[in-house]
Amino acid sequence: MLILGSMPGKASLAANQYYAHPRNLFWPIMGELFGAEPALDYEERLRLLKTNGVALWDVLKECYRESALDSDIVEASIIANDFSDFFARHTNIRRIFFNGAKAEQAFRKYVLPDLQVPANMELIKLPSTSPANAAISPRTRAELWHGAINGPMPA
Repeated sequence: MLILGSMPGKASLAANQYYAHPRNLFWPIMGELFGAEPALDYEERLRLLKTNGVALWDVLKECYRESALDSDIVEASIIANDFSDFFARHTNIRRIFFNGAKAEQAFRKYVLPDLQVPANMELIKLPSTSPANAAISPRTRAELWHGAINGPMPA
């Protein structure tokens, strides 16, 4: 499976790590799903994801925004990553999970029209793990991620 964000925020770019903002729920959720707990070393978290068949990437290679918010991305500045090459090298991916609406929207607009996607490829939008996504409670977001990736959470 492939989990796609839109573009790393300032904290992630500064740390050179995906989902580095301390209030982002991505790593706590990955801890519940795959044991990639936030307290582990970043390289160990990545290793655990890879061991469980999970790849991480972003839809956008480049863009301009003044803040870390996806809503501030200037559409005219967007350059998407090369997914044709990525999927040619990673032929076993069958499910793409979008970490939020912007990642899904950008993929569908800037990538999908020029991409040959296998008929059995699932494209699944999940609620953003960003701390800016306060409309959905952290527990509900975790449950939605868990349900999409591994089925319902145990009670």
